[in-house]
Amino acid sequence: MLQQYHIPVLAKETIDLLQIKPGGIYVDCTFGGGGHSRAILDKLGDTGKLIAFDQDADAKANIPGDARITFLQYNFRHVQKMLRLHKIAEVDGILADLGVSSHQFDEGARGFSTRFADAELDMRMDQRHPTTAADVIKTYGEQELHKIFERYGEVTNSKTLAKTIVQQRQVSSLKTVNDFKHAVASAVKGNPNKYFAQVFQALRIAVNDEIGALEEMLQQIPNILKKGGRAAIITFHSIEDRTVKNFFRYGSFDEPETDSIYGTKSESPFNVITKKPISPSTKELNENPRSRSARLRVAEKK
Repeated sequence: MLQQYHIPVLAKETIDLLQIKPGGIYVDCTFGGGGHSRAILDKLGDTGKLIAFDQDADAKANIPGDARITFLQYNFRHVQKMLRLHKIAEVDGILADLGVSSHQFDEGARGFSTRFADAELDMRMDQRHPTTAADVIKTYGEQELHKIFERYGEVTNSKTLAKTIVQQRQVSSLKTVNDFKHAVASAVKGNPNKYFAQVFQALRIAVNDEIGALEEMLQQIPNILKKGGRAAIITFHSIEDRTVKNFFRYGSFDEPETDSIYGTKSESPFNVITKKPISPSTKELNENPRSRSARLRVAEKK
């Protein structure tokens, strides 16, 4: 089941750079199929601990029978609070693989993929959350939709698409993948598959507040990571990668302005280990084509 669920991306590179200590405490923010967690457990000794987070209830089926792992069904934006509840103040390393799992893409009913015509537009990673992608399409204003497609999907004609949706939802149900694709067909530019992939990415990010959750999690890392502890983050699109890069490099999400008299004022709490992001090898790309856009960045707390 593990292989079908999700193949862990950049697993060897990530585990090597985390420099796992046998007796350490580690956090896997995105348990998913458990591939990265199992690789961490392989490096831990009897006294080591792993805290695994995943907001998707389906991930619970992949928890190994290992006393060293504690699984928490929460979004990783709550990492510090949940660690405190489990009497953990600091950890030796933290990992987050921000990709949508293959399981989520391949389960038609979840509505993540453009491949399942009759699937409802859901896209919730945490099904306890009330807002689906269909709700976003039906209720968000034109300006709000425009910003979502522009920022999160880099859709070339995001303004036209937003206008088309607002017009079409008056006469169409826009409940399923097919409903939506037919309704906005006139707005599609270029390769339809690529276009809808960008549109679906934008909707998914909005539904799950992925950038907001990522920023909250990153801001907590300096407080929960021991000195010399490492954070490894795997991203899958430019918005995530830029967010992680800037936070590791500057300790903020935007590149700070340089003061002409005093120099750059903000200082990062990290030493950046990966000056450039690490990409999958040719071998990994051949074995797992879905890894093609993965980028790994690692930083160490000063």
